[in-house]
Amino acid sequence: MYEGIHLITAIVTPFTATDEIDYDALKNLIEHLLIHGSQGFVIAGTTGESPTLSFEEKINLTTFIAEQVGSRALLIANAGSNNTKESIEAARTLSQINHIDGILAVTPYYSKPSQAGMIAHFKAIADASKKPVMLYNIPGRTVVGLTVESVIELSQHTNINAIKETTSPEFIAAEVEKTEDFAVYTGEDAMTLSAYTVGGAGTISVASHIYGDEMTSLFKAMDNNDWHEAGRLQRFLTPRMNALFAYPSPTPVKTKLAEKELVGEAVRLPLVPLTTEEKKHLNKLLEK
Repeated sequence: MYEGIHLITAIVTPFTATDEIDYDALKNLIEHLLIHGSQGFVIAGTTGESPTLSFEEKINLTTFIAEQVGSRALLIANAGSNNTKESIEAARTLSQINHIDGILAVTPYYSKPSQAGMIAHFKAIADASKKPVMLYNIPGRTVVGLTVESVIELSQHTNINAIKETTSPEFIAAEVEKTEDFAVYTGEDAMTLSAYTVGGAGTISVASHIYGDEMTSLFKAMDNNDWHEAGRLQRFLTPRMNALFAYPSPTPVKTKLAEKELVGEAVRLPLVPLTTEEKKHLNKLLEK
């Protein structure tokens, strides 16, 4: 399923000035991203402002993207939350949408469950889903995180086949080493080279909205064993990748996409658009 899929974009959700999903902008953005190297999309994830989307909006958004993309790219729909029952229902519904290839589920935030609780949570979602589940381990946002041992156990479930791992190259290396037929993606753009060199499948990216061509070239350089070029590209990208997180994501990437007239700057509360001074600062960081 994930073979040869290195660059997956966690696509933003464009909004209109009246706070509705901007489907016209989304259509243009999808085509732009496909042209510039995106091989797949995570729909309504963190970058897609999932916490602010209603369940109906998530269904409509996922259906629209699936119809627009078809079989041209891998599609992963986000069903995760800290409410297991709601996550189960979301996984069951989203996984039945035509052209959806997988379901993303995050470690349960706020509740601070144990490893046993998280394992049971993910297994329940995987049991309900009609498509394979990708785990999402991001303790920086959820406070709790899966251990390597828990990931190994979950990888043995017949309907769990991947993870978006945001901790460290050491975690990624251990998960690659100790699992079989299990795709390990980094969720940290700046970790692209280090994660890939230890056997990671690729990157689930925010920076690919802006630097898709450069990231595609990075993967090609690594596949061609051109490590000098790969290192040069990662050195070029890393400060720019980090700059896109200088303010709450996805406001910086939406700001840059708005400059390209692909989407508007609108985000949903509690996020707010960047101020004029913040935009100047962001541009200085990107230009250094």
